[in-house]
Amino acid sequence: MPFPLPLAMAIYATLWWIALFVVLPLGVRSAEEAGEDRPDGADPGAPVAPQLVKKALLTTVIAAVAFVIVALIAKYTAWSA
Repeated sequence: MPFPLPLAMAIYATLWWIALFVVLPLGVRSAEEAGEDRPDGADPGAPVAPQLVKKALLTTVIAAVAFVIVALIAKYTAWSA
């Protein structure tokens, strides 16, 4: 591995959060868009079914692939002296 473990963990965590913010809006429908009733005081833009577990798993896969790409670039390029 081209990175010390703490640096590798920091890179992966950063990539994971970036991927999460990319994945979060996918497939989101508000109660208003879905035509569902919402309780009084509820935000009309709140998602009906955010599917957070599915999105967390997708985020983990995307971050892992991105980390492998970053590690390969670091290993095989001149800037990783």
